[in-house]
Amino acid sequence: MKLAGAPRRTIEAAADGASVVVLDQTLLPFGVDWRRLATLDDAADAIRTMVVRGAPLIGVTAAYGVALAMRADPTDRGLAHAVRVLAATRPTAVNLRWALDEVRRRVEPLAPSARRAAAWAAAAALADDDVATNLAIGRHGLAAIREVAERTGRVVNVLTHCNAGWLATVDGGTALAPVYAAFDAGVPVHVFVDETRPRNQGARLTAFELREHGVPCTLVADNAGGHLMQHGRVDLCLVGADRVTATGDVANKVGTYLKALAARDNGLPFLVAAPGSTIDFTLSDGVREIPIEERAATEVTTIEGVDEEGAPRTVRIAPDGVAAANPAFDVTPARLVTSIVTERGVAPATRAGLAALFPERSGAPGARP
Repeated sequence: MKLAGAPRRTIEAAADGASVVVLDQTLLPFGVDWRRLATLDDAADAIRTMVVRGAPLIGVTAAYGVALAMRADPTDRGLAHAVRVLAATRPTAVNLRWALDEVRRRVEPLAPSARRAAAWAAAAALADDDVATNLAIGRHGLAAIREVAERTGRVVNVLTHCNAGWLATVDGGTALAPVYAAFDAGVPVHVFVDETRPRNQGARLTAFELREHGVPCTLVADNAGGHLMQHGRVDLCLVGADRVTATGDVANKVGTYLKALAARDNGLPFLVAAPGSTIDFTLSDGVREIPIEERAATEVTTIEGVDEEGAPRTVRIAPDGVAAANPAFDVTPARLVTSIVTERGVAPATRAGLAALFPERSGAPGARP
């Protein structure tokens, strides 16, 4: 990522070799600060409070959380405790469980004395793999943007929801990876950025990182997407995912489903960009089977920002005592998804399409027929 023009990652090993530093996303875009994670509890808290967020970054942070736990207690009991604590932090993103399983698989057979170094190496490898994966997603997704540019001879207008850029990953992004690839290749592209209530990840994060990279963008209210599509101002929708079922149903930030419905009504492509680790081949029905995280009502009844002096403020926007529901995600059925862009290529949102890209996982034990 480009942060003040300098290359950085959202999570990096600290100079002391015994901790990691993460970009505190709760402060963006009004402040840029790095938080040091030195313990299991530090990592769990960073995930739970959304200091780090985005399925791939959550997974890598959890992997480092296990590594930090192994420094304190590398016993079987310590390993099991670390996995249990981290798994409970965010239930919807499948990358969390996948990363924990990867690290545990690599360190569990080892003697406790060897687990510290092995866990750290495993977490670092997952971080590097995430960057490579996102670069590949960018290459594969670039074709869809380039095709529109060549066909129309004008700027390609992409609409995205929530944040699936480099802030949601170690670096590179998922849904924004093709946008960055297009921009860097000289393909004219512009992004309509949904504000993404209630936490405003679009306004606070996506707009921030697109600006840092120099990509032209326009912030819009969440409810404006359908209007823009009706009036021909959007060429394609491109979003990320926190979990994809074996059949192509997609869980992403709440509000994604409505954008998919509007795209279908207006005959526009609705693309989902996600790494293979996001595909959960044990699930077939996203609406019934994907757990949807319910977050605090205060995220809906209040809003965070800064005042005219730049001081942080939390302001109530609803009547005192009013009830509020806050599902953090929704599920877009596969029938509304044009295709899924992964590091291995582009697939239709079908069981056969995803299985063709990931045959070694689609038939894994426990997968449903």
